[in-house]
Amino acid sequence: MTSLHILVIDDEPAIRQVVSAYLQKAGYYVEQADSGNAALQKISKGNVDIALCDIKMPDLSGIEVLRQARAAGVDTAFIMMTAYASVDTAIEAMKSGAADYMIKPFNNDELLQRLTKAGDLRGLRAENQMLRKLVMGDGNEVFNFDSPAMRELQRMVTKVAPTDSTVLITGESGTGKGVSARQIHLQSQRANAPFIPVNCGAIPESLVESEFFGHIRGAFTGADKARKGLFLEADRGTIFLDEIGELPLALQVKLLHVLENKEVRPVGSEQARHVDVRIIAATNCNLGEMVAQGKFRQDLYFRLSVFHIHMPPLRERRQDLPALVRFLLQRSMQRLGNGRQLSVDPAVEEILVNHDWPGNVRELENAIDRALIMADGNSITLADLPPQITRVAQLPQPGNYDTQHSGGLREAVRKYETSLILRAIEEADGDRRIAAQKLDIGLSSLYRKMEEFEDLEQRP
Repeated sequence: MTSLHILVIDDEPAIRQVVSAYLQKAGYYVEQADSGNAALQKISKGNVDIALCDIKMPDLSGIEVLRQARAAGVDTAFIMMTAYASVDTAIEAMKSGAADYMIKPFNNDELLQRLTKAGDLRGLRAENQMLRKLVMGDGNEVFNFDSPAMRELQRMVTKVAPTDSTVLITGESGTGKGVSARQIHLQSQRANAPFIPVNCGAIPESLVESEFFGHIRGAFTGADKARKGLFLEADRGTIFLDEIGELPLALQVKLLHVLENKEVRPVGSEQARHVDVRIIAATNCNLGEMVAQGKFRQDLYFRLSVFHIHMPPLRERRQDLPALVRFLLQRSMQRLGNGRQLSVDPAVEEILVNHDWPGNVRELENAIDRALIMADGNSITLADLPPQITRVAQLPQPGNYDTQHSGGLREAVRKYETSLILRAIEEADGDRRIAAQKLDIGLSSLYRKMEEFEDLEQRP
């Protein structure tokens, strides 16, 4: 028994009745329509899975019924039927969006095979839409920024999205480059096609070409079957090349070829394949400096940066932070809170707004997630925040020392040094070796100064 809803559309009563009776016996739910207009009324309800539609009818042709259904946004699969075998008619039907084409008279086994095939394709499409919704979100969780910089950025996204322009998104880690790339895709004419995100720095250099462009069977050791490649997977859609600055120079040449010729050549193949894909690239590197150093091709840089969007860091748009904190907290409560509704203590909000957030939105969201897990009552308090955030917030900031009340100049300088060290450690995600390098001091000197700070804190 199948759950598919079939509509048989034919102006000849005998054909409608015979086909409908057979399909009902086979377990389908079947309705009939004796004209094109009657069919459109039934199809417009949106519950018809497959329409078996005659092409020649007195009021509307089957192809016109198909076109009007598509124009109305109805995704019913159409299998066209005709008693007149014509290649031109078949081509016209398929171009209009028909799933299949059958010549009357046809036998019952053939009809069932065609219906099964159309039903399988419809199921796959619905599954892909559901997966896309799970991966990309339902589009309702969009934060409206208040800062002029982010409003301008959103205006640029809205402008470039409907075009097919290549886009380069730059900005520090965690600023939301991937989110903007998805917004561009979802607001484009390619929204219903694939969005394929690729982290260029996460693919081993020896496998990048195969991952990007695919390979034929036997192209190299271990290639026991052909692989399509990410660019062909993204055909008619968008490929998002994150961390584009990590792409090896040899692959930069081939990416430039894809941009210029819209072709990819699988590894081991002599045949190039056409690909219709929009490229959005992102990086936290300065590609201009990399070009000057010979690490990135200038011609590729120019082709990628046709339309350049820069994501400002959180510290440059602090007026977004109060509302962003509440937005991220609500989202985290839905994901982690088990129905809990928590507020943010005013002292916590002040610290979150004034923190520099070297990891930007990603770091802020991680801090909120941790605080939500740690919170015992109905409010997030200072004790629930990550220690590195509260520790930096409690330190006296450079330029704010009062030597008369802080133990004199030597002690003020010591506190100032300590604040710089702790901030460097935080920006290095706790890696003290990297922090020492940033401060241009030895690792042993960093540890010694931290011990001095601990002694200073223990003094009465």
